[in-house]
Amino acid sequence: MELSLVIFTVLSQISIGLAVMLAVRQWAVSEGPAPSSFRIEWIVIGLTLAVALAASLFHLGHPFGSPRAVLHLGSSWLSREIVVMQIFGILVIVALVALWKGAANSWTLVKITALVGLVGLAVSGMVYAPPSFPALNNGVPIILYGLTAFILGSAFSSYFAGEDKQPLLTQILTISLIVGLVINLILPSVWLSGGRVMQMTGTAYYGSALFWLRLVVEFGLGLAVLGVFRKIPIWLPVLLLAGEILGRIMFFTHVVHSAVNIGNLY
Repeated sequence: MELSLVIFTVLSQISIGLAVMLAVRQWAVSEGPAPSSFRIEWIVIGLTLAVALAASLFHLGHPFGSPRAVLHLGSSWLSREIVVMQIFGILVIVALVALWKGAANSWTLVKITALVGLVGLAVSGMVYAPPSFPALNNGVPIILYGLTAFILGSAFSSYFAGEDKQPLLTQILTISLIVGLVINLILPSVWLSGGRVMQMTGTAYYGSALFWLRLVVEFGLGLAVLGVFRKIPIWLPVLLLAGEILGRIMFFTHVVHSAVNIGNLY
């Protein structure tokens, strides 16, 4: 398990999810809330992204050589991910400063920041979809990363939103959990219908206690709580975060590399 990548991907997706949910909350009304009401939210978005980027350095063999990773934009999804995440981070800082000063165009900047964040999710998904992992060499990582952003983004956004926005966030979280449950249930079956290496990935998922624990704790219990309380309890985002961490651990440990099949005859 690459713990640094688990931390980087989950935290960066929380940061993006929070930015997207802030833009959604503004879009849902004719005018946004007063800038002073969510300055802390933007600070949290920025700090979460900063911790994520710092964690990503521990994945590198030579962290001080990380600036060279941006030199291959034409051929490397990793280089593109770094650039897009840096742009997102810069926009977060600019948005915070603009909102702090009450700039007239601050909401346009919020929407642009959220859009760049969504692009970052797609680019990040492509980084983890190489041909050497047949189960991921498709749009699966993008879908999984998007679900993480929407689940955790809507959940943690409830800490900052007013009472009038709580029903909207609850609805977004409920839909995201339902979609996540369906996808996570059927995805290993799709893998089982593929080639030998993909089948091994599907078997690893269905045979994992972490897989079933996550389905029960995050999706089953999460949906049950939302159904009973009709809102997002203050402790639920932490529970969902634990579930997403379990899912990301499986992502980096249970997906089988094509090299495992080298030398085997069937």
